[in-house]
Amino acid sequence: NLKQRLKKWAKNNPKENGETYNIYKDGLKVYVTIDSRMQQYAEEAVQEHLSNLQSFFFEEQKRNRNAPFYELDKKEILDNMKRAKRRSNRYKRMKAAGKSEKEIEESFKTDTDMRVFSWKGDRDTVMTPYDSIRYYKHFLRSGLVSIEPQTGHIKAWVGGINNKYFKYDAVEQQKRQVGSTFKPFVYATAINQLKMSPCDKLPNVKYTIPKEKYGMPEDWTPKNSGDKYGGELTLKKALANSVNVISAQLIDMVSPINVARLAESAGIKSKIEANPSIALGAVELSLIEMASAYSTFANKGLRVSPMMITRIEDKNGTVLEEFVPETKEVLSEESSYVILDLMKGVTTGGSGIRLRLSHKYPDYITGHPYNFTNPIAGKTGTTQNQSDGWFMGIVPNLATGVWTGGEDRATHFAGIGKGQGAAMSLPTWALFMQKCYADKTLNISKEDFEKPSEKLSININCNKIKTDEEGNEIKEGSSVEDTDF
Repeated sequence: NLKQRLKKWAKNNPKENGETYNIYKDGLKVYVTIDSRMQQYAEEAVQEHLSNLQSFFFEEQKRNRNAPFYELDKKEILDNMKRAKRRSNRYKRMKAAGKSEKEIEESFKTDTDMRVFSWKGDRDTVMTPYDSIRYYKHFLRSGLVSIEPQTGHIKAWVGGINNKYFKYDAVEQQKRQVGSTFKPFVYATAINQLKMSPCDKLPNVKYTIPKEKYGMPEDWTPKNSGDKYGGELTLKKALANSVNVISAQLIDMVSPINVARLAESAGIKSKIEANPSIALGAVELSLIEMASAYSTFANKGLRVSPMMITRIEDKNGTVLEEFVPETKEVLSEESSYVILDLMKGVTTGGSGIRLRLSHKYPDYITGHPYNFTNPIAGKTGTTQNQSDGWFMGIVPNLATGVWTGGEDRATHFAGIGKGQGAAMSLPTWALFMQKCYADKTLNISKEDFEKPSEKLSININCNKIKTDEEGNEIKEGSSVEDTDF
């Protein structure tokens, strides 16, 4: 990724004589934001979790007649494999050499000596190139990116599980549905626009938005996970448990266009179609966009564009260019603090609760206890059929995002137990942060997020007893931290 950025810079910044800089031979000094220690910890975390997760996936695929695919019929699988074959280097090489389709097809069906990737090390084997394509489609992929919110400095970037065999970059190049990790933008819009409180309650009932309202082809009635409804929920509990009908009500209250605008202001560069379904994450975005936008919450509502290169000098030390990130105010300091408070509920009593697991109750996927006791704002995300698992986690001076899934959306765990974001991506985040915290020289914060200097006008203490003018108690919503669910 850095190489691509430098090539682009060299192309747009020629030497005085008009020649293009050779990024390898001209002695350029490039100063980058990547921290070598954090990069190592990130790569180790991805490797530790994905190698373990893959063993569960391989075991499951033994019972899948169409492994590693679900939902596809035989024709769809053949079409999928045909497209993959045509993207392969072997196909492109033979096509460029003038080989016929028949010759290429024969080559793909011929047993060949090859070295393939495995989590136990490269292994020599014999298989047809066609079978090798299907073999590689069995592997779950993952990406991790970590940003310092105050500076926009990218500290760690893991584009995939192994660059030698899987060159596609899951951080910037890839865009996938983001699921519930988009919900904080809906809540943030409601907080910023309507001054809503984490303690405000909404009914947990099915909610229909008529098609006429936003020019949709049909009425939209989202369902909760497990089709469970009833009672009222505070916003804090609703986000902690990723309750879909509450997100639907909120986006209808503020309108989809305002949610899209806020997300784009926060750092999402992809075009977001302003329809109600974005409330549940029906939008394809890159991991770098998501991590950058979440950084805005951690930086008191001030967006700082992510950057990897700070300065480029020539061989004599002359500064050719210094890079300064763009900054933009997106949210008020108060709104940012309130949305962080909401997202802390995800890790203290919601879908991210396993970050608090102790030695007594280790994670059932990794076998690790995480034992985090510090404030963490986060959000899990799981898309339809468990095709994508996300986790976004923020501490005061680091925002880190993780995505995990198959190359194809039809490659995924059959069930939500191992296929949800809390099982696919949260453990990678946890392992990475454990390593970062163990390295005291990094100074990664364990403190709480800094409160705004001015007194909050929005109530975030849902347990605080309020009274009316006559001294009678006004019932508030119960806090997620103190609720067993």
